[in-house]
Amino acid sequence: MSNWLDQLNWPADGLLPAIAQDAASGDILMVAWMNRAALAKTAELGEAVYWSRSRQKLWHKGEESGHTQRVLEIRTDCDQDVILLKVEQQGGIACHTGRHSCFFQKLVGGDWQSVEPVLKDPKEIYK
Repeated sequence: MSNWLDQLNWPADGLLPAIAQDAASGDILMVAWMNRAALAKTAELGEAVYWSRSRQKLWHKGEESGHTQRVLEIRTDCDQDVILLKVEQQGGIACHTGRHSCFFQKLVGGDWQSVEPVLKDPKEIYK
């Protein structure tokens, strides 16, 4: 049997979109990127590890904030080119803005409005 990582449809840049979903509520928490090393490390640790495009390095979610994501399931879609992580979000905060989810802006009357509260001031999270 071939390596499970080889069964995915990796694009030329080696990055697949990864969706983090709260396993209990079903809320979509965030979307990030994974390369082979990030996905392998996620499977090994049982915690989400992504590829930071801005820093060009592996990023263990919560390494600074403490808001790690315990991975309960790793799935892929029918085309095997997107990763879905069903996670338990530590601290209830996935977004660097201090919110539960990165998807806190809603289109209302032609404008984006914040519809989710800040649970913790980012200045208290990132020191």
